[in-house]
Amino acid sequence: MEMRASGGNALRLLLITLLVPTLNIAVQWVIFLFFRDADLHPIVKAILAVAWGALGIYFIYYSLNWVVEQYPDRWKRRILPFVFIGPAVLLLGWLLVFPTLRTLYLSFFDAGSANFVGLANYAAVFTDRLLVMALRNNLLWVFFGTLACVGMGLLIAILADRSSFEKLAKGLIFMPMAISFVAAGVIWKFIYYYQPGQEQIGLLNAIVVSLGGEPQAWLSMVQPWNNLFLIVILIWMQTGFAMVIFSAAIKSIPDDILEAARVDGAGEVRIFFSIMIPYISGTLLSVTTTIIVFTLKIFDVVMIMTGGQYETDVVATQFYRQLFMYQNAGYGSTLAIVLLVAVIPVIVINLRQFRREGGF
Repeated sequence: MEMRASGGNALRLLLITLLVPTLNIAVQWVIFLFFRDADLHPIVKAILAVAWGALGIYFIYYSLNWVVEQYPDRWKRRILPFVFIGPAVLLLGWLLVFPTLRTLYLSFFDAGSANFVGLANYAAVFTDRLLVMALRNNLLWVFFGTLACVGMGLLIAILADRSSFEKLAKGLIFMPMAISFVAAGVIWKFIYYYQPGQEQIGLLNAIVVSLGGEPQAWLSMVQPWNNLFLIVILIWMQTGFAMVIFSAAIKSIPDDILEAARVDGAGEVRIFFSIMIPYISGTLLSVTTTIIVFTLKIFDVVMIMTGGQYETDVVATQFYRQLFMYQNAGYGSTLAIVLLVAVIPVIVINLRQFRREGGF
């Protein structure tokens, strides 16, 4: 009798485990078909879709949690974590892992994704003049952009903390963070604007002319100066981010340590390098790696300002041009994989630092 009852419970659990997810999928599919075919006012449809998204997710998690509650305690503890992280993992897999594998697959084929070419696309990336130039420009962005953002952010954080206008100064420097890269590109395009043989309406050229100088075509100048003028936009936007993070880290340094160092006769420079820098080294590494990722993925500023002309192309703009303008899926996919490979080590360093500091 006990074996029969145990077998009946196992069968019941199996049916529940199969039927509840199936019912979930069926209900959500029916609702999706309704929204797809219903002739509703767009605003009404949007409101109902948002409500469906929130309630649908709640219903899915509630029903799956109820299924797990039917299991014995020893199985419940093992299965329940997967119920809550499972849908997120599946969604990330579908939206991130699958496209990445698909891109990797396409990188071994020619422009039309018809003929297998092996590593030919990867060889071309590091030998083709335009693609090598894009890689070189990315290195300029990584080195000069990161160095300036981190250095200026740290310097401003220290100086602002000792100023009586701390809030005003930090607010002004952080303000560009509220602007998108596209909007920043438009703003700085007017600053660098150049009209040969006409009155200069660009801010920078207007200042140069008022001081008796000659106006310059800042964005079409000889390499690497035009790239450096573009990097200034990144510095303008990201210095505020670095400043805020560094300021919070500096404020967390115990005052007792700083006072003891001053009593022992240490100067401010020595305190900075011997106490502050070691104390905020974790934050320094995190901010640096974060800005490196920004610079490796830079796209909007270059596309808005120059469109990649005048030897200002970066990997992301070349990827966009090869894939969407030249219809070369092989080159485009290869550049995307190269960019991914360049970003992964930086992210791994960030995660290790986060784990070391007890983040997880």
